[in-house]
Amino acid sequence: MIRWKTTLGSLLAAATAAAVLAACGGGAGEDTTGGSGPDKVDVGVIPIVDVAPIYLGKDKGFFEDEGIDLSMETGQGGAAIVPGVASGQFQFGFSNLTSLMVAAEQGLGIKVVAAGNSTTGEVGKDFGAVVVPGDSTIADAAALEGKTVAVNTLNNIGSTTINKAVRDAGGDPTKVKYVELAFPDMPGALAGGQVDAAWVVEPFLTITQGQGAKPVVWNFAETDPNLMIAAYFTSAEVLAEDADLVKRFTSALNKSLDYAQEHPDEARAIIQTYTELDADAAAKITLPKWSSTIDENSFAVLGDLAVTDGALKSEPDTGALLQ
Repeated sequence: MIRWKTTLGSLLAAATAAAVLAACGGGAGEDTTGGSGPDKVDVGVIPIVDVAPIYLGKDKGFFEDEGIDLSMETGQGGAAIVPGVASGQFQFGFSNLTSLMVAAEQGLGIKVVAAGNSTTGEVGKDFGAVVVPGDSTIADAAALEGKTVAVNTLNNIGSTTINKAVRDAGGDPTKVKYVELAFPDMPGALAGGQVDAAWVVEPFLTITQGQGAKPVVWNFAETDPNLMIAAYFTSAEVLAEDADLVKRFTSALNKSLDYAQEHPDEARAIIQTYTELDADAAAKITLPKWSSTIDENSFAVLGDLAVTDGALKSEPDTGALLQ
């Protein structure tokens, strides 16, 4: 069940070669209708509740209204989607802020175009948490010291926010043993005893709790009650070559984000179309906050944590990330 460990650095290195190949042919979102039809746009996303607004926006026709024929392709995490956007596989992508700041430091020319999602800010009622088996002796963040914890991407937003919680609780985060697993694999790995704890987001938080797991750390809400977790982004090349497309995509996405926040029942329904969640489970999950406003302070908060843990070499240039 435990997959081979990978890092964002290795994925970004592979993106450089892929970008050269992509430059030799048409992009993934190239309009093949001879200019008479909508722009075909591919977006890299993760099959989690965070991206419900973009699916809902497509269903409501917001992207069609902007002349966009939208398709979503799923990846294991934001760290895997970043190279896809940088290489031209996708025109846009969804990723956590830490992955985007690492990509920018690597010189990939990533540009944030819209907010993604944010924590609810409520410890005990957020859309992501570190969970342990029901009979585990782990009761708080400090007890993760010396334990094996699953995250979807190594040395990224999951581990850096967990490490903060461990430090705040008086533990030593350098002694936490992180392993990389895709979110869908985590419930089985936790139930099978392959890991001591797992950092999960919805719908996997509800799934693991249904199997008897208990949350012990609410790492996003504990880091900052207003923390923006992720954002939608494009490449500098797409922005330079088709600024109008970026403007139209952003307009449709912002409308989608606000609509999802105002219509949670419709968001829960759309989640069932791209995950294996049934109606009963969808009704139980905790939704993140969605807003069309980008919270720049969250880049600073997560940037500081990334520097502390060595994911970033220096403080990020937020201005360069925001178009």
